[in-house]
Amino acid sequence: MTDDPVAAILARIEGAPDLYHRLILVVGPGGSGKTAALRAVAQSTGAPVLNLSLELSRRLLDLTARQRALDTPRVLDDLIRRDRSPVLLDDTELLFEPALRLDPLALLQRASRDRTIVAAWNGALDDRYLTCAEPGHPEYRRYPRDGLAIVSP
Repeated sequence: MTDDPVAAILARIEGAPDLYHRLILVVGPGGSGKTAALRAVAQSTGAPVLNLSLELSRRLLDLTARQRALDTPRVLDDLIRRDRSPVLLDDTELLFEPALRLDPLALLQRASRDRTIVAAWNGALDDRYLTCAEPGHPEYRRYPRDGLAIVSP
């Protein structure tokens, strides 16, 4: 893999049709260059960058807490279906909101079965695990990294 995150993302996009989940995660802490990399990929592919938290919150605003938890997967599908593949998702933090009771990785994987999704993941990566937040934090998640397509700027 190259040291250039944009080139790495573009290479992953090219190979995505061969993956079961066509999900590419751009992983790093805040300020690490995820948004800049997504914008550069957008320029190269012509795909727009979708601010997921902003768009989800707009569509979920008038719903009750229970309705939000139930409707988020459908709303996400509606949002990504309007764009061609690849779909570039930035600011995905709302998916980790404890009140929504979602499994963010599983949700993104389901959405990526029939289209390539490149999603910013505000977290950390080590040899074995992909994480979001710190242990004890309400938004903390930890996933084995095996089988995940990951680029780290």
